[in-house]
Amino acid sequence: MAKVGRMKLGSQGLEVSRQGLGCMGMSAFYGPPKPEEDMIKLIHHSINSGVTFLDTSDVYGPHTNEILLGKALKGGMRDKVELASKFGIDFANGKREIRGDPGYVRAACEASLERLDMDCIDLYYQHRIDTSVPIEVTMGELKKLVEEGKIKYIGLSEASASTIRRAHAVHPITAVQMEWSLWSRDIEADIVPTCRELGIGIVPYSPLGRGFLSGGTNFIANLQDGDFRKNFPRFKPENLEHNQKIFERVNEMAAKKGCTPSQLALAWVHHCGNDVVPIPGTTKIANLNQNIGALSVKLTPKEMAELESYASADVVKGERHAFMSMTWINSETPPLSSWKAE
Repeated sequence: MAKVGRMKLGSQGLEVSRQGLGCMGMSAFYGPPKPEEDMIKLIHHSINSGVTFLDTSDVYGPHTNEILLGKALKGGMRDKVELASKFGIDFANGKREIRGDPGYVRAACEASLERLDMDCIDLYYQHRIDTSVPIEVTMGELKKLVEEGKIKYIGLSEASASTIRRAHAVHPITAVQMEWSLWSRDIEADIVPTCRELGIGIVPYSPLGRGFLSGGTNFIANLQDGDFRKNFPRFKPENLEHNQKIFERVNEMAAKKGCTPSQLALAWVHHCGNDVVPIPGTTKIANLNQNIGALSVKLTPKEMAELESYASADVVKGERHAFMSMTWINSETPPLSSWKAE
């Protein structure tokens, strides 16, 4: 198996494995929750294989994924990992609400620490941006949590370039988590250059196109009931047949290179920069091993360009997300001068 290796994420001192593990699908959204014992074995296998950068959120379950990770990291495992969690998507009143008000930020962090059964979260992201609260206000509370030792580093997810700049001016941002894959490249124009200018690491989620780049239409056909990917525009019948051609071309190049299509797609993300740490999710040890194998796939600039031509924005049909209104495209917050503290 390829050696995973380690790298600095951002410029604030956090060091992580070169590839992470997204834990969401173990507990939520991608079909029914998976058996706890199997998932703990998978997490331990991940850590023992060198993939130590684990990604969760309070909304996965909700709450059950953090509890799972808390159990998995008992008995000395906690010191071997870099744990990331997130706050900001609240289902408390039976409907989804995005929140970044200071009281909520603090309560969410303390609740996550309790579920994880730990004293500190290594990297704490705002999962989605509350467009009713100035980002400076949210960041002010996160800064206090750093000073109190409850979190070590701060991240943002699905934030626009201007939101990232404003946040970074309050307290350094260590990482920005975004959807980034061969066929989801909307962050490349403004967000990636902004992160690089400010010394912020980039953590791509769904680097395999939510699984499509591993198996194409066959993968989509085998999704379980309750898997929310069935609602994604790119997987709807009117777009799927067209998008299958992208998978077929990736598959052809993978065959020539002697790797799987998912390894090729993941290798492309790894080759996007030495400040990029993708976090592919899986619930199977075999898939985790395969993802690690992507680290030994080498791509030339010519091969990178060829792959990009297969899945350019004008080729892909359908939006990348089922909830585009909740992405960075709509993440501007009001000016700080408008805030009236309660």
